[in-house]
Order: sequence, then C-alpha cells, then structure tokens
Amino acid sequence: MTDQAPPAYSGPQRVLSGVQPSGALHLGNYLGALVKFARLQHEVETFIFVADLHAITVWQDPQLLADQVREITAAYLAAGLDPKVATIFPQSAVPAHAELAWIFNCVARLGWLDRMTQFKEKSGKHKERSSVGLYTYPVLQAADILLYKATQVPVGDDQRQHLELTRDVAAKFNHDFEVPGYFPLPDAMTQGPGARIMSLRDGSAKMSKSDPSDNSRLNLLDDADAIAQKVRKAKTDPEPLPETLDELKARPEAENLVGIYAALDGRTAAEVLAEFAGQGFGAFKPKLADLAVAKLGPVGAEMRRLMADPAEIDRVLAAGAERAREAAAPTLAEVRKIVGFWGA
Repeated sequence: MTDQAPPAYSGPQRVLSGVQPSGALHLGNYLGALVKFARLQHEVETFIFVADLHAITVWQDPQLLADQVREITAAYLAAGLDPKVATIFPQSAVPAHAELAWIFNCVARLGWLDRMTQFKEKSGKHKERSSVGLYTYPVLQAADILLYKATQVPVGDDQRQHLELTRDVAAKFNHDFEVPGYFPLPDAMTQGPGARIMSLRDGSAKMSKSDPSDNSRLNLLDDADAIAQKVRKAKTDPEPLPETLDELKARPEAENLVGIYAALDGRTAAEVLAEFAGQGFGAFKPKLADLAVAKLGPVGAEMRRLMADPAEIDRVLAAGAERAREAAAPTLAEVRKIVGFWGA
C-alpha cells in the first residue's frame, strides 16, 4: 500500500494582487502589473487591493497615507480596472487580513522567515532597528492570498520566495489541522513582456519607486515634457542597435529600452530590432519618447481627473471593501472553527 497525496483544492479559481501606497507609480508598475490586472479581470474572478497594511512596515506620513491609497486606486481605474468586475479595496478596510495573519504567525516557522532575502535587503545592517512587521510581512502576504483562497498570484521575481512561503503555510495548516485541500497552494502567474522594467539610469537595477533619482523612472503622473526628457537622458551605450536578441543581451541599457518599446507597442523585442537594427539612439529615443507619451499620457490625464474627485474614489473603495469583507467572512469563520476558537 502506498501513501496517497492529500486531496487538492477544488474550489473556484481566483486571482489576487496588490500594490503598496508608497511612492509614485511608474512605468514598471503599469506594464508589470496594472495592464495585466485589467486583462485578468475578464478571465477570472479578481481581487485587487491597495496594500496599506504592508506600507506601514516602514514609516509612512499619516497625513499622506490615505491620499496615497486614493492615488493607487486612481491608477487602477485609469489602467482599465472596472470596479463592477474586479473587487478593488483597501487592505486595512478588511480586518480579517490581520486576524488571519496572526493565526498564520502561529503556523509559520521562524526558519522560513529567516530565509526571506527581501528582509535582509531592506533591513541591511540595521536589522535590530527594523519593525517586527517588516520581518513578518510575508506571513501577512500569505493571509492576503489565502483569505480569498486565491489560486493564482501575479508576482515578479522579487516576490516568488514569498509565494513559496504562502504555499508552505497553506500546506502546513491543511496538514496540522487535518483539513486536506482546505487552502489552495497558489501558483505564480508568469506576467510575460513588461514584467521587469529596469531603471533608466542603470540597466541592471529594477525600476523602483524608492530610487532617489526621479530620472530613473517614468512616473504615471509625469507630463509629456517630463517623459520625453527622461527618455532622452536615459543611459545608453555608443553602439547602434544590433540585429539579434543575443547581441542585445550583452547591453543591459539598450535591452531595457528595446523591451520598454516592445511592451508599450504590444510587440516582441525581436520585432522592434527588425525595425531599428543599425540605428543609433539618436534616432531610437525620439520614437520611444513619442510612444511613451502616447501610451502614458492618457493614463496620467485620467488619474488626475479621478484624483480631483476623491469622493468618487472613496465610493469605489467603500463598495469594494464591502464586497471583500463578504468574500473573506466565510473563510475566517471556517478557520476560527478549525482552529478551535470559542464561539466559532
């Protein structure tokens, strides 16, 4: 007789993701996340939140945090997310996230968290001064995902380790409480072109909200002049664009700009090279600038329009929070009963 694998999760397919309200959203967020959220909402039940609980793992100005939540929401809407289709909500408006995170803190193991490379990178030499939340936030992330029993999670390379921890938490909970198949073991979604946009100042570093140089990124709220200027100033090399992808790989800044052009234009990098091979950046950059302005300009304009009416954004968030609480309530009630809490 052989050991049988535990039953697999058999519930509905769901996607969940979120963005922290800290710093201005940029081209990397747009291509790597927002446009893909907008597409996914029509393919599978989709939950998209603003991760304000995660944001406060490092200091946030309380006077700005709520407005930053609204700005992220405006970006979601401007990128094509439909609040009547996708559930869009602020994480902190659903208390079940924090309650399930505490239960999972008692399921997860210290050794798992000790292996998380992002904490080591973010805390640096000042580990003792970092918040406990920064250390444990992968457990909160597991709660975010499993509270809605999400089966698929769009993640970049820097979050894959956290998704593996989520799978470990789900498997251990299912095993320890003898509820095989209760929580799904969520899969990472490969995001395809545009998933990793690099800095305009350093082709080996990811475009980031936290980079001290504003010229390293194209912000969604940049105007046409700022976009064009940043593209013109983007770091390059003196050689013309090559004919093949293999040649491009050895030139990180050139590869990044070609990748940005391809993602914005809905083409492959090979197709872009077929058009521009042999041309220098003096010819390529103006075309890229025009394309970036054409694609990002309307997004920024719609964000500004939405942000001028915060009451409308708040209505979207309130309605989404209600839907999220309704979706989360059965899971939390069941977990409380499984764990053995009084009154459950």
